[in-house]
Amino acid sequence: MQQIPKEIEQQLMQFQQLQKQAQAISQQRLQFEIQIKETEKALAELGKLGETQDVYKSVGAFLIKTGAEPVKTELEEKKETLEIRIKTFKGQEKKITEKLKTMQSEIEGKLKGYTPQAG
Repeated sequence: MQQIPKEIEQQLMQFQQLQKQAQAISQQRLQFEIQIKETEKALAELGKLGETQDVYKSVGAFLIKTGAEPVKTELEEKKETLEIRIKTFKGQEKKITEKLKTMQSEIEGKLKGYTPQAG
């Protein structure tokens, strides 16, 4: 059985770690996108209510009675924060994807140049 040079083996391990990191970032971005959709649904429902209408807000294990307007403001701020996080994660995904492509090309080039020694 042929041995892959240590340098290529280490690059392959780094490549796999970077793939895992890319997957984790992608999953986090998707979770934030789901949260945005939930926030948008809540905002849509609040939009159907009058400004003076009371609503119940979850605070820990309790539901607290409050006005619709403060909850709407809070949800809009949450949505903005989530959008910023998503934008950040998309940037990280792009950088990692570019790095993965570069690493893949380097590894493929080294493997093409690698001639197994007969044992």
